[in-house]
Amino acid sequence: MSTRWIRGAAVATALVSGAAACSAPGGGEGGGGSADSVVIGVASEPDTLSPLLGYGKDGNSKIFDGLLALDADLKLRPALAKALPEVGNGGRTYTYTLREGVEFSDGEPLTPADVVFTYRTILDGRTNNTSRSELDAVKEVRADGDDKVVFTLKYPYAPFGGRTVLPIVPEHIAGKQDANTGAFNTEPIGTGPYVLADWRKGEKLTFKANPQYWGGMPKVKTVTMAIVEDDDVRATRLRSGDLDGAVLPPNLATTFENDENHKTYRAKSYDFRAVTLPTADKVTGDRAIRQALDAAVDRQAMVDKILDGAGRPAYGPLPVGDPWFAKGIERDQDLPEAKRILDEGGWKPGADGIRAKDGRKAAFTLFYPSGDKVRQDHALAYASDAKKAGIDVKAESATWEVIEPRMKNDAVLAGFGSTGDPDFGLYTLLHSSLAGNGFNNMGRYDNPAVDEALDTGRRSQDEATRKTAYETLQRELVKNPGYTFLTHIDHVYVLADRWQDLTTQLEPHEHGFASGPWWNLEDWQPEQ
Repeated sequence: MSTRWIRGAAVATALVSGAAACSAPGGGEGGGGSADSVVIGVASEPDTLSPLLGYGKDGNSKIFDGLLALDADLKLRPALAKALPEVGNGGRTYTYTLREGVEFSDGEPLTPADVVFTYRTILDGRTNNTSRSELDAVKEVRADGDDKVVFTLKYPYAPFGGRTVLPIVPEHIAGKQDANTGAFNTEPIGTGPYVLADWRKGEKLTFKANPQYWGGMPKVKTVTMAIVEDDDVRATRLRSGDLDGAVLPPNLATTFENDENHKTYRAKSYDFRAVTLPTADKVTGDRAIRQALDAAVDRQAMVDKILDGAGRPAYGPLPVGDPWFAKGIERDQDLPEAKRILDEGGWKPGADGIRAKDGRKAAFTLFYPSGDKVRQDHALAYASDAKKAGIDVKAESATWEVIEPRMKNDAVLAGFGSTGDPDFGLYTLLHSSLAGNGFNNMGRYDNPAVDEALDTGRRSQDEATRKTAYETLQRELVKNPGYTFLTHIDHVYVLADRWQDLTTQLEPHEHGFASGPWWNLEDWQPEQ
């Protein structure tokens, strides 16, 4: 996935975002009350619109389609494939039959060669796709006749079908360019319900309904994604009518509760906030410090005060209530335990109350991205809790351009989380082979027991074996935390009330254009 997607506070996962320019209400950007156009404010834009580099990899891209898609309940359904795959050879082959009559937005037909090209290019080590490990199981992908594609896996990979929501690109265009630098990255051609009409970097993206869309032309004809990094500005523009909808933190969304012209939608998510604890740093790399911070933090207070109840305490990367969650790892704030751990670890309090060991103070910097009020509040609360245990955490705001080169040594208030199978989010978050690989395993966590659990969970076909592996992983993270997990966040959206029967999905960390009530924008109907 694009690194900007991971780092954005409310990012546009499947499509993109748009504009920070503050045009006046009715000045050309706002929807003006029409149900066939919509302007949505999100916090960030992607670096690229090419699936070859990770764009839209989790589905719901409006420019592209995958072989499969996810419905409202996150069940796999056919998209470019006419049916779910035929699985054979003990789970090592997946055969997809393509839907007839599908065309790219330039009028060229979709063929099996396009599917083969897409996957082979992503798997090519020369392609700058940091999510390549998600397709680790793929040994070969080939065309079979005029309408079939066959994937051969190195090992049975139970959740492989979920990997084929990945968008398909046209070989006749992308195949003639450098995957990393070609014009396709900003001038995409796909089979999806919308086509890119205009992209003003740092400002907005405009999409038009694709008249050749195989699923039927959408009722919403024009979509503008406005890139508005600051939460408060996004709320102000929504209130003024300059935006029709926006992703908002819970405290700002509540200000629209009595607004008869807007409707609020709340989506449960796997999205969590956590503090990375880099192993390279002498303080955050100390196991006693990590364990003490885990005990010192008041997660429930963060949910109540920062999220206004729109979330849950995070005791690990999987939310409470998830079928894969390891029961019994829930834990409350325990300052006496935090102090005991530090005492036994050799961290003794100084005259100023801050602990030290071998002449080194228990102090470190915690970065959070500028303009993200939710992460700022988490960082400040975390620093306050840490100080009660004798650890001095300096919360500091910075742009991602400043934060990114310092992630190896400095803590970051980060956001992660992926829907679907636990392998989808946990492997890239924790496996030591991905330490320092872009925004994968940001803190360079290295735990052989966790690696073994991740490998077992990825390769086993037996659900009981997999469940045991992921429970082992979660308990290991309590004993040796690579992150301080804080909260799982509900995503909150506010939208002008001009469309009927809108829904949300269970969501990953990345959200924006392809999430919230506009996850199925192509199916919207005007309010009667």
